[in-house]
Amino acid sequence: MGYYFNDLDAVYSRSHGDIAQTLAIMAGRYMGENPEELYTARPFTTYGIIRNKDYRYTFDGNALFPDAADGSYVYVWGKIRQQGAGKMRMLLIPYGPVKIWMNGKEAFASTFETERYADKPFTTDLPTEKGWNHIVLRFTKTKAGFGAEFGTWLGKIDYFFVHGRSEYETMEGFDYSSPTREHITDFPPAEDAYADGGFASKMQPLPAWTPVEEKAGVLGRIFEDAQPLAGKRIAARSRFVTYSAGAVTVSVKSDAKESIFIDGAPYAKDATLPAGVHNLLVVLTVPEAYKASAPLDFTCSVKAGGEDVQLENPLLVDNVRFPWMFAGAFAKTQDSALVPYSTDALVGEGDEKTWWRIDMPGGWIRLYNENPLWGHWDYPLGVTLYGLIETGRQAAAAGKGDAIGSYVERHVRKSVATLDYALFDRDHFGGATCVHHLLASIDSLDDCGSFGSLMLETAKDRDIGNYAHVADYVGDYICHHQDRLEDGAFWRKDMMHHFHNGTMWADDLYMSVPFLCRYAAFKKDPSILDDAARQFAGFKKRLYMPNKKLMAHVYDFRRDMNTGVPWGRGNGWTIFSLSELLQVLPKDHKERPALLSFFRELAEGYLAVQDESGMWHQVLNMPESYPESSCTSMFICAYSRGIRNGWFEGDTAAYRKAAMKAWNALERTAIDKKGNLYGVCRGSEFAFNPTYYSEHLLPQLNNTHGIGITLLAGVEMMKLNAYK
Repeated sequence: MGYYFNDLDAVYSRSHGDIAQTLAIMAGRYMGENPEELYTARPFTTYGIIRNKDYRYTFDGNALFPDAADGSYVYVWGKIRQQGAGKMRMLLIPYGPVKIWMNGKEAFASTFETERYADKPFTTDLPTEKGWNHIVLRFTKTKAGFGAEFGTWLGKIDYFFVHGRSEYETMEGFDYSSPTREHITDFPPAEDAYADGGFASKMQPLPAWTPVEEKAGVLGRIFEDAQPLAGKRIAARSRFVTYSAGAVTVSVKSDAKESIFIDGAPYAKDATLPAGVHNLLVVLTVPEAYKASAPLDFTCSVKAGGEDVQLENPLLVDNVRFPWMFAGAFAKTQDSALVPYSTDALVGEGDEKTWWRIDMPGGWIRLYNENPLWGHWDYPLGVTLYGLIETGRQAAAAGKGDAIGSYVERHVRKSVATLDYALFDRDHFGGATCVHHLLASIDSLDDCGSFGSLMLETAKDRDIGNYAHVADYVGDYICHHQDRLEDGAFWRKDMMHHFHNGTMWADDLYMSVPFLCRYAAFKKDPSILDDAARQFAGFKKRLYMPNKKLMAHVYDFRRDMNTGVPWGRGNGWTIFSLSELLQVLPKDHKERPALLSFFRELAEGYLAVQDESGMWHQVLNMPESYPESSCTSMFICAYSRGIRNGWFEGDTAAYRKAAMKAWNALERTAIDKKGNLYGVCRGSEFAFNPTYYSEHLLPQLNNTHGIGITLLAGVEMMKLNAYK
């Protein structure tokens, strides 16, 4: 058949129709390409140009340089690393004239029109190369304004820049010059530009401690904002490597009383340690008599076999400038709570929880999730991991091991464990988080419901840690803060992604209902399930097209009409979410008859637009649009569940045949023998023109919107084949 590849490359040629084998191939490819990885730790300072809660940077020239003369320039220099050549879209809100160079070439210059409105953003595409890309922005001081807000064009897209100078290229931020009249064109600077008078020497260095702060000692200068320090504890942590077993000596000099721990155990002088990496903790208790004006210093050295051992930061392992990280100051947290070490958890107990600081002004360690997919929290991954956990359950039940389920467990556990850090990051580092940026900046169902549902599903038979507070965080948002219409139906009103405001999306049934179903069981609160059931009435009222028995994708309240376009995945979200609800809704629930009737109407409508091969298309009633894998998979799931649970009236042969044809088509035309999935529409915006969906939202390879739901479709087919 070969729509996306040659017939011989189809997974069917390898699995011969064995669904379990197909799922194992798909799951293996996904896990192999997205292994478990640590988050990246970077030094960070709260001084300078940092991202704000809109995930963009703000350069306020008037605040930084109030005495700058009109017509003077400030140059801002940073870098960003790209995997390949292309374009990077940037949004700007200029306060005055702006010019941008990319890799030494002028790429953008504002005009009087773009400078006219300080509250009106616009976007520009900047050319990028593979590897490091240098960006320089020049801001001109005028009476009207000086600077700009700039960065991501779409709320919560988490790209960031690092300092231009190579010695600071691991640290987020920008170098910037003092106001100057010079026209500087040497970008990026040559080596001799670092000499006195050269370009780089004109850039502002990272902030340094003042002489007064230096005299305060390392603990005094870092924790001056935690006064009074008298009687409080400060945790100092480092690590070292020994290459053979032997005695280790730790020497501390401090104005505070120390307690020393190595690898979680109290230190004994000249203790013998095995070869390897050793974690070192020094808990420093500040004397009760300490006065704020007095020095509060700390140094520590380690000897192994009589020789000095190099100390390194447990998180910033490649950064020799900051061998220690510090947390505190704690009034109530005891040593026993400080000894356990985690790269994910905040330090301290109760309201004293904090994160790790370093010895520089405004200095912290900051976590960044720079993995493509591992450890992220987003709605497509919620579906992907849902498919994986169900595939894992099937494999384990068949005696084929627990690798898939264990993989999902570790991903979800990581996401659960790092939420508290992400919220701390949001509240202390400018508002734009680098871990769980969607969940920490929650303002939509997309941000929370899908992955939240997967989390609760995984918790049914997996140890994912202390997930209850995460479930309640999501549940509180959906139940009490998400915008609703007068009938209680969800809609998009006040989102950071402004294009969506004033709309209702079929997608949001999946972003809410599956979570509400599981959250109702978790909280033992049937009213939450009632809320899930009521959503379908509100969405049907505005999106259902009864003459077609299909759902329009979006309702636009500004135009007071729906789009009239039956986007495949939007319809898939609808009936799949309805099947999630019907599986748990009590038989005597008052909404159940209406919901069953709606399920049958939709199922009939979808049956009428399935193509001869078995696939459904990107625009369901537009056969010339491409065959789309994610909606095909969701219809398989719905039909299987409908047949097995008795939701259809009369003969179900047509629906069984449709599901079987659809799965056969996926195995022959959309999944290749290496487990790659073709024909998945990327995340969409919306339009009233169907060609937006068919010609602009082109099919993608291994898009996470489709992988998990295709795995679920395979699981459902195995269940359907076993159902008589």
